[in-house]
Amino acid sequence: MKTTTSKTDLVKKMRNIRDKFSLEIMDMTYEQEIEYIKSQLVELKLKKHGIPYKR
Repeated sequence: MKTTTSKTDLVKKMRNIRDKFSLEIMDMTYEQEIEYIKSQLVELKLKKHGIPYKR
């Protein structure tokens, strides 16, 4: 089964993701932003492999 997604849907989704991310890091220092991004990457990698992530 082939799924089709319009380009406008993808653009809208990406903008929503960016807006959410911007709000989450808005009041962080540069060092805090780096640590936050690293933790998010670890969480996504673990989630991809089916391992629960505990903060």
